[in-house]
Amino acid sequence: MTNPYRIIAVCTGNIARSPMAEFMLASAAEAAGLDVVIDSAGTTAWEVGNPMDPRTLDVLNSHGIHTTAHVARKFQTAWFAERDLILALDTDHFDALKAMAPSPEAAAKVHMLRSFDPAMAGQNPQTQGIYDPWYGDEHDFQASWDMISAAVPGVLAYATAHGTARG
Repeated sequence: MTNPYRIIAVCTGNIARSPMAEFMLASAAEAAGLDVVIDSAGTTAWEVGNPMDPRTLDVLNSHGIHTTAHVARKFQTAWFAERDLILALDTDHFDALKAMAPSPEAAAKVHMLRSFDPAMAGQNPQTQGIYDPWYGDEHDFQASWDMISAAVPGVLAYATAHGTARG
């Protein structure tokens, strides 16, 4: 019986950045044969029940990740106990998740996604955000892909290092 390492990516409405990160991480973890479960949520209920933004799907598809299996949902406090790593996509998500954490141990699970990008590691979390592409065009969604992509290897290395230490 395995005990997968559980990661959740969190943005505002769970229709653009966090599902993009979810499916990018899941694809990379599967390709690497890692025992990792990845999902996503939003800090707000604004988009609950909605599918991914079509521009997110377009970017994922253009990079060979084909999925439509996503329904937006809001992050639940109980998930702090069920997830090993909580990835905030921007600084407002980081701050909201830290404030929502029921304990210091739970708050310690919250990291900026881009803190796993070697070019951004060690920087202040306030500089590690991925701006919301929803207000832009396909170039903004591609920019989100690029920023997330740079962090994926670091996230999976972290999960591997911390997942193998789990009982």
